[in-house]
Amino acid sequence: MQARLNQGLPTRLATSLSITALSVVSAALMLSATPLMAQTKAPAKVAANAAAPAPATAATPAAPAAAKLVPAGSDITFTFKQMGVPVDGHFKRFDAQLAFDPKKPETGKVSLAIDLSAATLGDPAFDAELVKPEWFNTKKVPQATFQSTAIKALGGGKFEATGKLSIKGQVRDVVVPVTLAQAGGTTTATGVVAIKRLDYNIGDGEWKDTSMVANDVQVKFKLNFTGVGPL
Repeated sequence: MQARLNQGLPTRLATSLSITALSVVSAALMLSATPLMAQTKAPAKVAANAAAPAPATAATPAAPAAAKLVPAGSDITFTFKQMGVPVDGHFKRFDAQLAFDPKKPETGKVSLAIDLSAATLGDPAFDAELVKPEWFNTKKVPQATFQSTAIKALGGGKFEATGKLSIKGQVRDVVVPVTLAQAGGTTTATGVVAIKRLDYNIGDGEWKDTSMVANDVQVKFKLNFTGVGPL
């Protein structure tokens, strides 16, 4: 009987070893298959992400068309008081750039450039003084400029342009009231801006005395344009 047990031991041992080996092989196959399954699932996730729609973005408002300045009939003047007496001046050369839709004033922009060397008080002797360093100093800063930063409607053809006014190298924030009127395809912009000359160093030295030349200056404008949409 002991002999039969000894004879059956190799067979059972071989069978056990075979089962163990089979289990090891199966486990190895399962472990090697796991990365492969992960790799085959990853592209599906990437594809799903790629297929997701892009978030919607707000449309940028279209810029209004540029208008054209009509020099004929356009004018810029200024008035101040000397010894209490009003004195009127006139700018003979200037240019304005306007891109403006009255229905969408917030998208509009306006810029203005004034040739200070062409300023006149109606007297050649006075005009020769205006260009000197004490006044406009046109050799150093030949132009005054305005650039709008915002435009808003006030109703009834009235608007308000906020922007930067630069004269003689000095820059100040100003609010410009504008009234628009339209006739025969022409849009006319009119308004009056009050400034302080000493804010822009106009009238240096002895001319800083405001009892001689007042600090307050009024600038009036009338600008004609074509190419502006209806009010």
